[in-house]
Amino acid sequence: MTPTLKELIQVFGRIGLLSFGGPAAQISLMHQELVERRPWLDEQSYLRALSLCMLLPGPEAMQLATYAGWKVRGVSGGLIAGSLFVLPGAIVIAVLVSLYAAFGDLPPVQSAFLGIKATVIVIVLQALRNLSRKALTDVEHRMIAGLGFIAIFLLNLPFPLIILVAAVWGYVSFKGTVPVIKTPATPSLARPVRTTAIWLTLWLGPLFLLSITGQQLLSDLGWFFARLAVVTFGGAYAVLAYMTQTVVDQYHWISTNQMIDALGLAETTPGPLILVTQFVAMLTGQMNGGLSLALAAGAVALWATFVPCFLWIFLAAPYLDRLATRPRLSAALHGITAAVVGVILNLSLWFALNVLFGSVPRMSWGPVALPVPDVGSLDFTALALTLVAGVLIFRMKLGMATVLTLMAAAGLAAHFI
Repeated sequence: MTPTLKELIQVFGRIGLLSFGGPAAQISLMHQELVERRPWLDEQSYLRALSLCMLLPGPEAMQLATYAGWKVRGVSGGLIAGSLFVLPGAIVIAVLVSLYAAFGDLPPVQSAFLGIKATVIVIVLQALRNLSRKALTDVEHRMIAGLGFIAIFLLNLPFPLIILVAAVWGYVSFKGTVPVIKTPATPSLARPVRTTAIWLTLWLGPLFLLSITGQQLLSDLGWFFARLAVVTFGGAYAVLAYMTQTVVDQYHWISTNQMIDALGLAETTPGPLILVTQFVAMLTGQMNGGLSLALAAGAVALWATFVPCFLWIFLAAPYLDRLATRPRLSAALHGITAAVVGVILNLSLWFALNVLFGSVPRMSWGPVALPVPDVGSLDFTALALTLVAGVLIFRMKLGMATVLTLMAAAGLAAHFI
């Protein structure tokens, strides 16, 4: 069944507006809308597409929406579906940045943010628990996760290097048998070459233009988020530590607390969590040049982050059945996912230490740099809020939006007590 353009816009507009709760909730919502309620995709096509999106860098839910749109109406359908999945959240982020820049420093607002930050600690721990249950199925993958954690937490090695090593490890160590499945003859190279040329030009052309016209800040933002888009395996949580390392420690665009606030607010919006890149870019632009630069920086971040998602899908989607017969690719992905567990463990510790303690110096012993919090700087209010958030999420199993709202109110109440 080929939907009309109006139907496509209505359905994916609805998905974009309701896509709260992270990729698991978003994937479930799309299954209801595209498989159960409408005969747009059958079950096997949906699952194969989901597997493909898990293999690709970038937000898998957004790429799944793009694939579904492509499947029912070609490239135009993919563009509409992918864009509508992102745009509602992007608009909300733009509004939140403006409010944050205007009122974020007020003490009551900071207290409300403390409740949100405490909740983020628990949300990341929940993501860590859920992913580890799926990814750490044997001793080998638990070892990969442990080494990934040591590499980033103690040795401060770059995230792309950790991902590359884990992928090679998974690919090389594959012990299963490669099934012999009849697949279509190898297609002409003309189509993938043309697709790559068009989308690489669309993606990177504006960034080169920013570079040669001397737009230093916008150029730096664009190229960084373009690099980030290539290594975003395992979801946004996996690259947040790498992102923080760069935007806070290397470029000094924003502070650690602002980075934590950015993630907390991104959790409250529909769409992919990687929209945190837009928040960081807009806040950087706001602090360096006001509203106009903030809007330009947000547009650059969105372009650099999401245009490659269309490239990956339009390039790979026609070969979905062929890719499904490559188990070594799945083994490489499993290796990456295991390493991501270690990286998210690092992220959860980083968040917890920076929210709960006022001072977290790093002690160096040769190549090892260990963050050692100043016990005297422990914020007991933050600790209490974190424990409450843990009860609401793990024990009472309340929804993420509900918990964030309640904890912001709790943080605000703590300010006046």
